[in-house]
Amino acid sequence: MRLHVADHPLVAHKLTVLRNKDTASPTFRLLVDELVTLLAYEATRDVRVEPHEVETPVTTTVGVRIAEPRPLVVPILRAGLGMLEGMTRLLPTAEVGFLGMQRDEETLEAVTYANRLPDDLTGRHVFLLDPMLATGGTLVAAIDYVFERGARDVTAVCLLAAPEGIEVLEKAVGDRVDVQLVVAAVDERLDEKAYIVPGLGDAGDRLYGVV
Repeated sequence: MRLHVADHPLVAHKLTVLRNKDTASPTFRLLVDELVTLLAYEATRDVRVEPHEVETPVTTTVGVRIAEPRPLVVPILRAGLGMLEGMTRLLPTAEVGFLGMQRDEETLEAVTYANRLPDDLTGRHVFLLDPMLATGGTLVAAIDYVFERGARDVTAVCLLAAPEGIEVLEKAVGDRVDVQLVVAAVDERLDEKAYIVPGLGDAGDRLYGVV
């Protein structure tokens, strides 16, 4: 597994505002969208392309275009949905799937409650979107889910990660396939309730309110 921490002043600035407990939901949603677009630039660095010939106003030249089969962007519901537009802004030709997972607050294990994914992901570059990598259970379950459908090239995009979650993910993934983790920052630790410290709170609640 490869870890990439986006070390950029704009990333750090937007993340600082997101951490502020007084940042209102509309501003929070806007900043998540902007921050994910910056992370998407790093996450798509190795996206597969193929040669493509075009005519310019003066001659013919060969450039590149996103290769088939098209990449698949998969937000993990519900919080990952707030990251979708920021990702597809940079990858407008990608297809979008959905994976509904939530953490059991007692066992801390991920429970799948919905999915809308192709049965066969062979040859697809899959981008998983989840704001917080805390215990690692949800992301490991999501990666296993797409592995079972044939995906072998997976990039996870998160706003924050805890060292404990990264360690769990590394152990679970091993060298089975090519998995990359792109984050805005790696925080200090998890607290006794498995929340990231200093973190930014519950990303889903801050995006959409408590439902």
